[in-house]
Amino acid sequence: MASERHPASGAKAKTRPAAAAFVLLLGAAALVLAIAGSISLGAADIRFGTVWEAVFRFNPGVQQHVVIQELRLPRTVAAVLIGAGLAVAGAIMQGMTRNPLADSGLLGLNAGAGLALALCMAFMPGNYMFTMFMCFLGAALGALLVYGTGSLAKGGLTPIRLTLAGAAVSALFVAVSQGIEISFKIGQQVAFWQAGGVAGTNWKQLAVVGPWMIAAMIGAIVISRSITLLSLGDDVAVSLGQKTVWIKIVGLAIVLVLAGAGVSIAGPIAFVGLLVPHIARYLVGVDYRWIIPCSALLGGLLLTGADTVARLVNPPSETPVGVLIAVVGVPFLLYIARKQKGEL
Repeated sequence: MASERHPASGAKAKTRPAAAAFVLLLGAAALVLAIAGSISLGAADIRFGTVWEAVFRFNPGVQQHVVIQELRLPRTVAAVLIGAGLAVAGAIMQGMTRNPLADSGLLGLNAGAGLALALCMAFMPGNYMFTMFMCFLGAALGALLVYGTGSLAKGGLTPIRLTLAGAAVSALFVAVSQGIEISFKIGQQVAFWQAGGVAGTNWKQLAVVGPWMIAAMIGAIVISRSITLLSLGDDVAVSLGQKTVWIKIVGLAIVLVLAGAGVSIAGPIAFVGLLVPHIARYLVGVDYRWIIPCSALLGGLLLTGADTVARLVNPPSETPVGVLIAVVGVPFLLYIARKQKGEL
């Protein structure tokens, strides 16, 4: 195990279903408002009435309707889906490994998927289904190398060692990706993707990625009780009748799908999977039957809100979403790492 400390060290060690229900209701209302704001606000603001008409009474002859249907709606749907997926992936990783620093961006999954995407852009551009599948494999390769490297240290895996291994593997993958960019002159394409964001997402991409992500999140909810038991330790889970190896395999597969699919569209957006599960755990307790759905809702809300703010910081230019989230994520990472410094 990565650590014998429960990742919810800052939360009360009990479940709060009433608080969870309140978070879900309030979060759903906030997400609806965030979606409305995401569709309406941008380089050119659009009235809510026009948004309503574009969604429910679409007129292809009205330019604003076309902008909403072809640009802002798919972008907003992508932000909700990817934010939810990255948050759920982080929650599962933190629960399975009992590592409070677990996040697909910090543990090499995003960088592995990014390397796979750079290879696809160089050798097989335009085949999005194949690209998405390769991103899954790249994420798996990143996870394998990070866990393998972290395990070589004396004393085995700890949260800090795992994070350092993730940083090293990510740096290697990024360097190789940049070499591919230079060699095949695809730097502009990859640089746009590496900035992180959902601008330019279209319905065709969502048609490929959406079903996979939704199925993976449903699977996460199905195994949520088993994740709760794993978060208490392997010995406890086995004593309660859990087949820990199979649960970990299923959990890892879900994480790879969510991370790979998210990275294939939005690029390497880190810290969503680190921040959101901690917030959800603090609010609703340690039961992953509540943590996972609340993380999905809060993750979608975070990325949708960040994407909207990114358009308003310096209009008409856009600030990369990954930068905005990192402004909050880096201090939070340092705070969690400081609490774990005794494990080095």
